[in-house]
Amino acid sequence: MANNYKSVKAEIDQGIFWLTLNRPDARNALDANMLNEIDQAITEAEANDDVKVIVIQGAGEKSFAAGADIRQLNERKPLEALVPDMQGIYNKIENCTKVTIAAVHGFALGGGCELAMSCDIRMATKTAKFGLPELNLGIVPAAGGTQRLSRMVGKGRALDMILTGKIIDGSEAERIGLVSYFVEEEELQEKIQEVAEEVLKKGPVAAMLAKHAVHKGYDIDEDTAMWIEKLSQAVAFGTEDKHEGTLAFLEKRQAEFKYR
Repeated sequence: MANNYKSVKAEIDQGIFWLTLNRPDARNALDANMLNEIDQAITEAEANDDVKVIVIQGAGEKSFAAGADIRQLNERKPLEALVPDMQGIYNKIENCTKVTIAAVHGFALGGGCELAMSCDIRMATKTAKFGLPELNLGIVPAAGGTQRLSRMVGKGRALDMILTGKIIDGSEAERIGLVSYFVEEEELQEKIQEVAEEVLKKGPVAAMLAKHAVHKGYDIDEDTAMWIEKLSQAVAFGTEDKHEGTLAFLEKRQAEFKYR
């Protein structure tokens, strides 16, 4: 594992890749170096067959990630918005083959909220604060914010959050479907472990195929999406993991998947 990260910490423990945003003094603001290191860490996790789940969390007590570094934003030029930096990295997280979990406490604003939305599963505590306040800066949520938020909570709620810049807490985020789990602060690590362990029991190739079927089929006509689902199943049928999973069920034991 790479050990030269400065703005993030990366650790692997029993199939879980723990990626911690580590600029607590800056509320884990997403500057260029941190984004580059997130990109590197996701690449590292993708290449490691021992990794089945990626957990993204923030260091310190105040923030998951308080958004992009405003000083760097102030210097951005128009054509720089077309470079696939933050948006491209978040797309990479959404499309990666591993199951991703965002564990949010404190502020998840702007790019921090968009980072959480790029993950498959989101958890929030009572201290969590979600929002896309970019319009206050005269810019647009452009790391997937306008698209992922509207798909998760509906166009009306998304427009309300984006146009007013309102910030919602973890309880409200769960109510509108922005997060899957709302837990007490002291229960967050336990819940992460519980959910991750459930994922680790599943066939990893099947999990990857299911992810892609959901993401690629969501915005197209249902008939085509069904074909994506059917073809995903055809691939799963040809794996050793399918044979192991079905055999383990018949033999009433825990399956030992091999990622092939």
